[in-house]
Amino acid sequence: MNILNKTLTTVALALSLTFSLASGLALAAEMEDTITVSSTAFEHHGTVPLQFSAYGENISPQVSWSGLPEGTVQLALVMDDPVAPTPQPFVHWVAYNIPADASGLPQALSKDAQVAGVAELAGMINGLNGIRQTGYFGPRPPVDGKLHAYHFRIYALDSALNLPEGLNKDTLLEAIDGHVLGTGMLMGHYQQTE
Repeated sequence: MNILNKTLTTVALALSLTFSLASGLALAAEMEDTITVSSTAFEHHGTVPLQFSAYGENISPQVSWSGLPEGTVQLALVMDDPVAPTPQPFVHWVAYNIPADASGLPQALSKDAQVAGVAELAGMINGLNGIRQTGYFGPRPPVDGKLHAYHFRIYALDSALNLPEGLNKDTLLEAIDGHVLGTGMLMGHYQQTE
């Protein structure tokens, strides 16, 4: 009987966490994008150049933003591919603790968990991507010619959450739930044909 109670408690906690994450994702999905996100590497709905893919140099593109909502204290970024076969969406980049006065992320940003060497990004953390490594992991779709979409989403937060290292997309979204003032997205496409 004791084992059954523990099992039921574990299942209830898992369902609660799943519901919480789903609610956070739904909230972000329902929020209208008000932040403008752009890159010098490609235009919104444009093609991500080879050098930013895992087939190329696998370096991160420059990403900038404007139009942050009043009261923004910190930012977070999630890049994912909703077209990836599994897991879906596949997470390519998680970054957080980004100071609100930063205007963007430079090209070829360090993949280290603690981002160093860029004064305006002091305190920024690279979280875990879909291959369980820190930092940016560029587009690497199957060689099937299918066009994939890469969403670079910025979250404006109302607090300096100063989150610890090691968060992935799900744990980041759970941590920022209730603190999101606004969002914005840049989308790029990539396909590998050979």
